Formats: sequence, C-alpha cells, structure tokens
Amino acid sequence: MEQTTLIINRVLPIVFLILLGMWIRRSKFLSASTMDDLRKMIVNIALPSVLFLTFLQIELKPTYLVVFVIIFLTCLALFGLGFWIRRQFKIEHTYFPFLMTGFEYGMLGVSLFGGAFGLEKLGYIAVLALGHETFIWFVFLTFLLMKRDGIQETRQLLKVFFRSPVIIAIFAGLLLNLLGAKTLLAQAPVGGALISTLQNLANLVVPLILMIVGYSVKLDGDGIKIAFPVPLLRLAILIPAALGIYFFVFSLWLHLEPVFGIALFTLFILPPPFIIPLYIKPELETEKHYVNNVLALYTIFSIVIFIIFFIITQTLM
Repeated sequence: MEQTTLIINRVLPIVFLILLGMWIRRSKFLSASTMDDLRKMIVNIALPSVLFLTFLQIELKPTYLVVFVIIFLTCLALFGLGFWIRRQFKIEHTYFPFLMTGFEYGMLGVSLFGGAFGLEKLGYIAVLALGHETFIWFVFLTFLLMKRDGIQETRQLLKVFFRSPVIIAIFAGLLLNLLGAKTLLAQAPVGGALISTLQNLANLVVPLILMIVGYSVKLDGDGIKIAFPVPLLRLAILIPAALGIYFFVFSLWLHLEPVFGIALFTLFILPPPFIIPLYIKPELETEKHYVNNVLALYTIFSIVIFIIFFIITQTLM
C-alpha cells in the first residue's frame, strides 16, 4: 500500500502540471507571449542552473567516456538511418531525418526524470546527456542551419555553441568539478550564496517545463494521421536499443548501477528536439505543420510510456 501511494504521489503531479498547462492554453489564462517568455527564462536561466549544479556535483568516472561515445554514435546512426529511410521510401518531408534522431532532454527529459525520481538523481541521465548534447550542438544544429541558410562558417557555428547558456552551464560545472572546487565553492560566503540561488532557480524547472509542455500540445486530425508513423518507428527501434545497450554494455561490460538503465530508457523514449521548428524557413508552412504535429504526438507518447515505465520499475524495486 505504501509503495502504491508513493507511485501515485510521484506520477500524479506530473499529470496535473501537464493538465494545468493545457487548461492555461484553453482558458487563455496566460497569453502565448507570456508562455514564450517563461520558456525563455527556463532555457536561459532555470535549466542552466540545474545543469550547472548537476555537473558540479556528479561523480566523474573513466567509464563515462564509453557512455559518451555510445550515446553520440547512437544519435549519429539514427540521423544516418533517417536519411536512408527517406531516400529508400521516397518520403516527401525534408525534415524527416531530423525527427529520427536526438532527444528533448532539456525541456522534457529533465522534468520527467527529475519530477519522478528527484532532482538529486539527475546526474545519472546527465551522464548520458553529454554525448547527446555534443551531437546536437556540433552535428544536428550544423545540419539544421545549413538546411535553412546554406553552408555555415565554422566560426559562426562555434559562436552559437559557446554562447548557449546550457553549454556554458555544463562546461562550467564540469570544469569546477574536475578542479575539485565544488566543496570550496559551497563553503565560501559568496559561493555558498550563489549555490543556494541556483538551487532555488533549479526548483522552478520541473513545474514550469511540465506546464509549458501541456500548453504546447496542439494536434489536429490530419496532422495526427501524417505524424503517427514517426513515433511508432522511432520507439520500435529505440526501446529494444535501450534494453540491449543497458544489458550488454552498461550492465555486463561497464557494471553501472541499474538506475543508469532507467535513465537510458527515459532518454530513448523522449521526442526529437523541440528546436527543429525554430530553424524551418517561415514559408515552409506544410513542413512546419508536419514537424509540430510529430513533436506534439510524440510528446504524448513519451509521457504515457514514461508513466507506465515508472510504475513498473517502482513496483519491481
């Protein structure tokens, strides 16, 4: 009975916050511009706060380099598979390959995993996110910009990379961690105040992101029919891949804790990155409509699968 209560108390807040976001949109309690401002605050302030603290406090191990390479290569392989499938089956949507790779770690992964298992456990999924974020910023974004604007200069791409608050937060946290400064920073008068401030900002992430996710879910009948194959195809590939990588690599080879398997499954069921529509030319309305419907439908799939997965794991543990 206590276990059932624990599961309900962890799952229902996620559902309630998403439903609250949907109610905010339907009732027009907050305007779209206000939600955009909240999203901007999350991406530029609250989420970097979470990631900085996570990478500052995480215990770094040599085996994590293997995890980094595996996740990076998985994303790369999925990207290549997307191009092959589009060419082989003559799929008309040019952004289909971008929907076959990458995971919405920042806006959905952090909130689902952190909301269900606690922000203190984010280090496990953050280890996986290092390879993913490297792929997104160096490969995925490069191709997105090239598709929209043509050939990009390396200098311009590096400028985009190193100006990202998320990347700055990850690198700053890792650097201070490697220098052994986390204890000193927490105990110093100003440093301790800074850590407390970042922790307060981090507490905003889960509720705000889940409300924004609920607010953003918009589907139409025609869009659902067109979008439906993408989540089914991706999940049919990624769920077995998550189980295989965990069993053969994480467990048998690297001897990582079982919670890494939970983190890997969570990452692999996430939808493609939400940034894709931001880099589609405004005149490509049909393509943008297709991508938005795929992301919205996939988000619903991800949330439902994650809740079922959480209930199963907590029941068995």
